[in-house]
Amino acid sequence: MTHFLAPALEPDGACGLQIERSGAWLVTHLELALDSKTRTRGLLGRDGLAAGHGLVIAPSQGVHTFGMRFPIDIVFVRRDGRVVRCRPHVRPRRLAIWLTAFAVIELAADAIGRAGVQVGDRVLVKARPQVQMGDLV
Repeated sequence: MTHFLAPALEPDGACGLQIERSGAWLVTHLELALDSKTRTRGLLGRDGLAAGHGLVIAPSQGVHTFGMRFPIDIVFVRRDGRVVRCRPHVRPRRLAIWLTAFAVIELAADAIGRAGVQVGDRVLVKARPQVQMGDLV
């Protein structure tokens, strides 16, 4: 069975995540953590995550923010990209787990609210939009 990230694995690369229901862009600069090394590292060692940027960790049912220096929003999705849980503004030194998830999307704090993400929404991988940072919802 394929998963929602399949289009992001294509050679042309640059893509983002769009909410199917609303058309809002959740991520305009997508990073993938699909192997053991990148999944383990995640966002550790960074000073922040810019608006519009996001990291998808797959497969994964949970993440931690131990050692992180900034809060993040976390979205858990099933294999088909359906949102099963949203955790806004998760501070450092926390755990976030959702056992029915296939992947975890880590975002800049407040991204869930700006994009209006809700449980049940479907996240689609799309070619990166040509937007300026001020255009993000």
